[in-house]
Amino acid sequence: MRPSDLPQVRALRLFDSMEDESFAALMQASYLQTFPAQLDLIHEGEPADFLYVVIEGCVELYASSNGREATMAMVHPVGSFILAAVLKDVAYLMSARTCARSKLLLIPAQNVRDALGSDDGFARAIVQELAGCYRGVVKEYKSLKLRTSVEQLANRLLRYNKERCDAHGAFELPYDKKTLASLLGMTPENLSRSFNTLKPYGVEVNGAQIKLTDVKALEALAKPHPLIDERGN
Repeated sequence: MRPSDLPQVRALRLFDSMEDESFAALMQASYLQTFPAQLDLIHEGEPADFLYVVIEGCVELYASSNGREATMAMVHPVGSFILAAVLKDVAYLMSARTCARSKLLLIPAQNVRDALGSDDGFARAIVQELAGCYRGVVKEYKSLKLRTSVEQLANRLLRYNKERCDAHGAFELPYDKKTLASLLGMTPENLSRSFNTLKPYGVEVNGAQIKLTDVKALEALAKPHPLIDERGN
């Protein structure tokens, strides 16, 4: 399948305002590849050669320093990374690896910059995309700075419950607990203690399976706020 034959790429906010000719040219220069799980795609400090779009699977963005490593974000279909480095033609600030078998679209960085200068619709979409990314980072930072570990976990579980809950009020964690802990800025031990703290608030844990038996009690503890927890705005 050619990149131009993927309707989900065309529908992505980043590309949906492009002129047909510009979009076709950008896809003509792109590569569609499938990668196995746990494969390193890019490393922080390397030059930004490609803009990546996740078509299938999942990609973990992470960073490391002084022997420590932290998960920064998880990219699901259909999402892109790392746009800012591509536009500025500078080094990646994060590394990336596949979490599962993943199909990715690789768009050469120079072609992205060329399209930015020649397609006004694409330029406007990039502004919107970067603005959304910035607001998302601010919300994550506010959560890290303003909430305890228990409050962070409680709000994350409420989000997963809203996104994934089945008819029985149960859901499965989207990532392993080590990754979840890293996303929340915790150690695995701290995450385990936080889960134990949430037991009186109706949080039942069985491996990766979570059941919330008293959502109102959990919300009273978590105090979710739209300026932190609302996605996409």
